[in-house]
Amino acid sequence: MTRIAFCGLGQMGAPMARRLVEAGHEVAVWNRTAEKAEPLREAGARVAGSPGAAARQAEAVVTMLATPEALHEVVRGDGGLASGMRPGSALIEMSTVGPEVVRGLPEMLPEGVEVIDAPVLGTVLQAESGELKVFVGGEREAFERWRPILEAMGTPLHAGPQGAGAALKLVVNSTLGALMVGLGEALALADKVGLEEGLVLDVLSDSAIGVTARSKRDRIESGKYPPNFKLELAVKDLALVADAADGCDLELRVSAAARRWLTEAEGAGSGNLDYSAVIAFIRGQAASA
Repeated sequence: MTRIAFCGLGQMGAPMARRLVEAGHEVAVWNRTAEKAEPLREAGARVAGSPGAAARQAEAVVTMLATPEALHEVVRGDGGLASGMRPGSALIEMSTVGPEVVRGLPEMLPEGVEVIDAPVLGTVLQAESGELKVFVGGEREAFERWRPILEAMGTPLHAGPQGAGAALKLVVNSTLGALMVGLGEALALADKVGLEEGLVLDVLSDSAIGVTARSKRDRIESGKYPPNFKLELAVKDLALVADAADGCDLELRVSAAARRWLTEAEGAGSGNLDYSAVIAFIRGQAASA
C-alpha cells in the first residue's frame, strides 16, 4: 500500500483515482469542483480541501489536469502542491501538457521531490478498466519504483528521460486529429458525389483508416457525439504539437490543417462533444451529445 494524492477528477482522472483505491492504496483526492470528489469518498478515498493538503502525507502525487495553466495553478498556487510535498516524495504528472512544461516542474517544487511524466493513451472506458497505455519519462530507477502505481491504471512503457513520455504523447496525438479529419473529409466527399453513407463506412472500415471508422461509426450514423475525449481537449493537444514543432523548426502541414478544422468546430459549439464531432462539422451536419 502506498499513500497517494490524486489531483484532478475529470472524465479520465476520476476512474483512474478509483483504480488506485480499488488496488488497496491509501488515496487522498482533490478537485477544483469539490462535489466531483464525493463518489471517491464513498469508495474509500479521503477528500482534501486543497492540493497541498492532499499531498502532505503522500509518498506520490498524481496530477491529471486539462491544461498547462491548470497544472501550474495546482502546483504553485495558494495551497498548491509546492506547499505540501516533501523531499523524497514524487510527482507523477499524467496530464497532456508537453515536455517543456514537464521539465519546468522540478524548479516549482521543494528540493528532493522527484518528477516523472506519465501521460496516458486511451479513453474513459480504458481508464475504468485499467487498460490505459502509460508513457513514462524519467530515470529507469524511478520508473521501476513507481511502476506498481502505474500498473493499477494501465500498462506503463518507459519512453526515456524526463519529458520523453510527454513528447511521445504529443507524437501519438499528432496523428489523432489527422485521422479524424481525414475521415471527415472522406465522408464529405462521399456526400457530394452521391454515395450512400452505410456503403462508404463499410468500405472505409476495411481500409487503412478502418480502426477510426469502426470506432466512431455509431456516432457518425446517429449524429450524437457523447464525449470520450472532448473536442476542446483535442484542440489544446494540437496546439501543444504545434508548439513542439515550432521549437524544433519543423513544419507539420497535416497537423496544422487538422488543428484548423478542430478549432473551427470548437468555435461552432462542439467543444464539449467527442472530438469525432469534427466529422459532422466538416460535413455541414448537426451534432449533439
